[in-house]
Amino acid sequence: MPFKRFLQYFSFKDREFRNSLKKIIGFDPIQLELYQLAFTHRSAAKNQKGGIKNSNERLEFLGDAVLSAIVAEIVFLQFPNEDEGYLTEMRSKLVNRAHLNQVSDKLGLLGFLQFDSKVFPRIGPSGSLLGDAFEALIGAIYLDKGFRTAFNFYKGKVFDPFIEIDELSTSQINYKSKLIEWGQRNGKDIIFETLLSALESPSKVFEIRVLVAGQEFGFGKDFTKKNAEKKAAENACHLLKI
Repeated sequence: MPFKRFLQYFSFKDREFRNSLKKIIGFDPIQLELYQLAFTHRSAAKNQKGGIKNSNERLEFLGDAVLSAIVAEIVFLQFPNEDEGYLTEMRSKLVNRAHLNQVSDKLGLLGFLQFDSKVFPRIGPSGSLLGDAFEALIGAIYLDKGFRTAFNFYKGKVFDPFIEIDELSTSQINYKSKLIEWGQRNGKDIIFETLLSALESPSKVFEIRVLVAGQEFGFGKDFTKKNAEKKAAENACHLLKI
């Protein structure tokens, strides 16, 4: 392909990507390469100097933190009479992996994803590619336009049209079952270990840790063993991004 036609081809592909993306995010992106990177999974990324892959993982890391702050502000304003524990639980429901996968699917992000179809022949709700890409997209918007634009995107394009807040507030997440099912799918042993029982504790609390393949991934403390296990499982699920 002649160099001029080569440039025209990629210019057209960029315009096509920009126009399609604008329909989803609601504004014209400035640093287009950030958004292209946000949709590039590690399986389709190219090696850079030092063996680092040019994938969306770093943007996902940033987007995870930004999204948590966005959701925290929304639930803080949405529920002015609720305590910290309730707000934390609502934030967990809004940022858990299954929920983000559903949101990404509704937004139509699958069509933007760049991944190796041999590695991932089918993208389903139990995977993490869609949710990861959503977090990376939040990270890209934050770097390109700032926190308030990222907030407005989530509030206007995701929270308002897709989230049934009353239904969500009454739903329950069984983190222990979720963690055990994940372990079964991935061949990882999940063990809940009692570090301290209520009979041994001066404060009458249970202290539980959860081991994933022999490594500690969560800790919980409560007056009942069941709730301590729930907290440990929830911490593990967040750390493992399940």
